[in-house]
Amino acid sequence: MLDHVFTDAIGALRDALESALLERQALEERFQTDVLLGDVSWETIYGLPGEGQPPRVQVDLTLEWPTWAQTAYRTWFLDEEFTEGPVIEIEVVFRVQRLSEAPDPAVIMQGLPAHSPQIGDEELTGLGPTVETVYDSDLHILSHAVEITYTGAYELDEKTLEDGSALDEHFGSIGGWITATLVRLGDLPLSFEPPQEV
Repeated sequence: MLDHVFTDAIGALRDALESALLERQALEERFQTDVLLGDVSWETIYGLPGEGQPPRVQVDLTLEWPTWAQTAYRTWFLDEEFTEGPVIEIEVVFRVQRLSEAPDPAVIMQGLPAHSPQIGDEELTGLGPTVETVYDSDLHILSHAVEITYTGAYELDEKTLEDGSALDEHFGSIGGWITATLVRLGDLPLSFEPPQEV
């Protein structure tokens, strides 16, 4: 296993999600490196248990480790001189899908909390909803979906770099927040298409 603060953060977030009884979607996890820019990212999708495929509500998560963050981390690691805290960029996308009718964004927004929990010293910032319509080749509507994105950055201080156990505390609250949000979105008065036959 890699011994790196970014993989420690991934482990802390994964533990928080699984402790909150969320279900990772099979084959939907990616660890990627941008060969041109050098940024490293981790992406995964979780949903509520027993939702079918695809789940009615899910969360798409991305953690990104920019090249400059690796430089700051390497400088601290090799020189033991803390000049700039590296940052992990976070994106949380709540997705409500398999909708049989076009959703009212105002109804969807009722299912969302006003604030995210703090991750380190910062809260995530919520953006407006994006509504999607899926058509077949004959332009018949198959389904609708809506996504709501939260973004932010988690700055690592020197104490966290020295002792990664702080990552568990900082990412711990996000699992419960995501689960509660998915449950609220799933309980909204919306009409859903049945899951795909396996």
